[in-house]
Amino acid sequence: MSQLTICLIIFALTVAGYCSGAYSLATISLTSMMALTLTGCLEAKEAIGYFANTNVIMIAGMCVVAAGFNRTRFCTTVADRISGIANGSLHKMMLGYVVIGVLLSQFIQSPVVVFGIVAPMLMASAESMGLKPSKVMFPLGAVTIVTCCTLPVGAGATIAAELNGYLESYGYLDYTVGMLDPMKGRLPLLIISVIYFAFFAVRLTPDEPVVQTSYSQKKGGTKEPLKAFQEYAAIVIFFGDALALMFAGTLGLANWQITVIGALLMILCGILKPKEATASLPMSMLLLIVGALAMSGALSGTGAGELIGSRIGGLVGAVNGNSYIVGFIFFLIPFILTQVMQNRGTMLIFHPIAIATCASIGGNPVGLMILIQAACLSAFMTPMATAAVPYIMDYGGYNQASMFKQSWLIAIICCVVSVGWIMTVFPIL
Repeated sequence: MSQLTICLIIFALTVAGYCSGAYSLATISLTSMMALTLTGCLEAKEAIGYFANTNVIMIAGMCVVAAGFNRTRFCTTVADRISGIANGSLHKMMLGYVVIGVLLSQFIQSPVVVFGIVAPMLMASAESMGLKPSKVMFPLGAVTIVTCCTLPVGAGATIAAELNGYLESYGYLDYTVGMLDPMKGRLPLLIISVIYFAFFAVRLTPDEPVVQTSYSQKKGGTKEPLKAFQEYAAIVIFFGDALALMFAGTLGLANWQITVIGALLMILCGILKPKEATASLPMSMLLLIVGALAMSGALSGTGAGELIGSRIGGLVGAVNGNSYIVGFIFFLIPFILTQVMQNRGTMLIFHPIAIATCASIGGNPVGLMILIQAACLSAFMTPMATAAVPYIMDYGGYNQASMFKQSWLIAIICCVVSVGWIMTVFPIL
């Protein structure tokens, strides 16, 4: 039996384990990682490296920063103000937080960071309205993923250059990606996503957490109020962290460095005691991410992505280059793969395939490349898709089955809107 076959079997069993609820998600995730190492699908050295993955460290630091911010009166005041403006309306409240999440996602190329910034305030607002986090966390998390880097500002300003780099490396220079082309292709989905996640997504979210969350476990007990200095320091650290993440490249710092520095400042300024900082780390969620990254790496390393990608050329030829059918193929397959592989790796596989396909018929690859990006950024179904998903699942108390239930409709919307619009604006021929 080939390594690829073994890896796919372990993957199928892992997904079944996530859905079963028999064990915690972290237990299933780490079990699958160990199975991958024991069967040779993943090198032990590579597996241990995922415990030090930058996303894991970044999220850990962000959780401590968020815990410190949660102790401030400012967090509660902002949440109450938004709740007051919403005047008891869940949809108005969600619109406010969804818009904040979308705007931050244009400047910070990391949905997990954006979610970590906004989620504490949303949780406070939800609690003030008598709602559980399970009702509101998926819409916020998913919208930050789907709309990430749509506008040509912040990290989004580099998208066109990145796509042109693929064209140059392949040597197909008949077409170039304009600075505003990615925005032209993805803007309709951004607008529809804001409307959907603010007004419709909550109809599919569970009223009560499906599984217990680390946040509900730690909640309880009263803490003494912060002193004036600590109150202001916590606010400055939290928003300073968010600002630093927006300009990480300019500062010459990695995202994980910024969040860890913020976490240390929360302790050094006395906002959190060391034990409180340690207790704020959601270990179950962090271990889930480690195992999910390992599965993603194994699927990529055993050639699952390349195998599927290599089959697409024949499909494209069979439909005579029809833009919409080809577009559907190039959205659907990367969309499915990116639920089990990191989106960056999926893009690396499919951008060259799209360019080669268009070069063979003298077609325009711009639409397909933007479509692939849209598909790979629609990674919100499984914890293997992106580090933001385990964060969302832990905050909201979701299991894999509830994630599928909340995801299926927006997945169809993403596909129909992206393929229909992008292939109309940027047809292949």
